[in-house]
Amino acid sequence: MVTISNASSDFPVERVILPALRDLAAEFKVRRALPSAQRLMVGPFILLDHFGPMAFRAGAGLTVPPHPHVGTASLTYLLQGQLFHRDSLGTARAVRAGDVNWMTAGSGIVHLERNPPTACGGGSLFGQQIWVALPRALEEQAPGFSHHDECDLPSLESEGASLTVLAGEAFGQRSPVPVHSDLMYVDVVLKPNARLAVPIEHLERAAFVVSGEIEAAGQTFAEGQLVIFSPGAPIVLQAKRAAHVMLLGGEPFPEPRHVYWNFVSSSQDRIRQAADDWRNGRFPRIAGETDVVILPTEVPHDVCDQRAFDQRAPK
Repeated sequence: MVTISNASSDFPVERVILPALRDLAAEFKVRRALPSAQRLMVGPFILLDHFGPMAFRAGAGLTVPPHPHVGTASLTYLLQGQLFHRDSLGTARAVRAGDVNWMTAGSGIVHLERNPPTACGGGSLFGQQIWVALPRALEEQAPGFSHHDECDLPSLESEGASLTVLAGEAFGQRSPVPVHSDLMYVDVVLKPNARLAVPIEHLERAAFVVSGEIEAAGQTFAEGQLVIFSPGAPIVLQAKRAAHVMLLGGEPFPEPRHVYWNFVSSSQDRIRQAADDWRNGRFPRIAGETDVVILPTEVPHDVCDQRAFDQRAPK
């Protein structure tokens, strides 16, 4: 069982995570910052995968066959390339650089993702996918999907910082993405020597360094690091040179979350039921699709065991 303490620290920076590079599919590698052995969640965020930039060989692209989710909402955000999404609701939608796809799994959804090769090569991908656990009262809500074009996402400029609020509320801006709890997810581009105060409205906050370096609380943080800040600590980010950062944060839930493969719930029994449903073909299907991702292993007795989660197949 993974036990996470939310106790405040005397230090502004609570923890720094350097995620390892993992293979999730052929030619597709990600850095999984959450969950990790050091930290399961930040607020309601329970998964953060950072991928790319990567270029696929000619004629190739990413294909993740149909697979299930329960108990979460997932957000896909690309900085480069495109992904095509289909799901068991009948949705068929591409997400391109700057856009947001928001999929609420709730009681259960099945989806697939493809990165179609371009006419001149194999295409490319660069971006993030996050999972947000749902409040216990909403874990079994009906599944849903929404797409949000780049032009519809609120953005602002502030003393060398370019901000886009992708989900939730921050810096006086609210995203149209229909989140289910109090959170923020913000794309931040900093010019050299720019400074930015991280909002303190959210109890748990973190910054993922996409590129460049940032300074905060007298420390320097480099590309690929997830920096978790102490609750209530005043944090100012400064870029000595150009930097790109993703800010995330929100309120933690009063009860723990259990996670196994693509299933998240406040109930271990619910996760075991979801695994049994997928194994026995009781999830809804995507019309015309016959290939599926196989449940990677039997669900262990303790479904919150981090080692069990690390055996998960591609999303």
